[in-house]
Amino acid sequence: MGEIQTRPLRDRNELVALLRKGFGLIEPAVPQLRYRLVGTGSACLQGVDLPVGDIDILLARRSDLDAIAAALAHLPCVTPPQWIEVSRQYFACYSLDGVGFSFSTVEAPIVEDGWECMGPGPWRHYVTVDCDGLRVDCVRLELRLPSEFNRDRPDRYRPLLDHFAAHGADLDLLRQSLTVGNVGEPFLSMAGGLRP
Repeated sequence: MGEIQTRPLRDRNELVALLRKGFGLIEPAVPQLRYRLVGTGSACLQGVDLPVGDIDILLARRSDLDAIAAALAHLPCVTPPQWIEVSRQYFACYSLDGVGFSFSTVEAPIVEDGWECMGPGPWRHYVTVDCDGLRVDCVRLELRLPSEFNRDRPDRYRPLLDHFAAHGADLDLLRQSLTVGNVGEPFLSMAGGLRP
């Protein structure tokens, strides 16, 4: 059997539609799910115009991922639930209408606050976006930017910088996240001119 291929999302409307469909499948299995939408999907949902390759959901507990896997068992499975030692995460991915719909826990012993997907950062620093009655908990953009800087993806970090320039940023949180993420020059200079 061949590898299941996924495609990028077309736009924010498709992202909202797939989140609505996906959470509709998950909610009966895990009614009080503790999660954060992370990655480019989180940025897009918060109004940043950038490419979104897939939907990434950070979970607090492995048992929730197992329950989600059971609820999504009828979907094509890109990656079955598995422990990935190198990144210390429990991970699974399904194809939802051809788009990667991923779930993971990140279980590295991190105490620093400011990472997008590790430690206390995503659980403390988030916003809830209301999409016509669908409420989605998204990691703050200030935690997302260092991830894109460290991956050197200008097609992702430039739209984030533009968004901050237009709408402002929590500069203390951004500085903390840039420091924790060990982001170096010249990326620090790019973020240096942002306003609150």
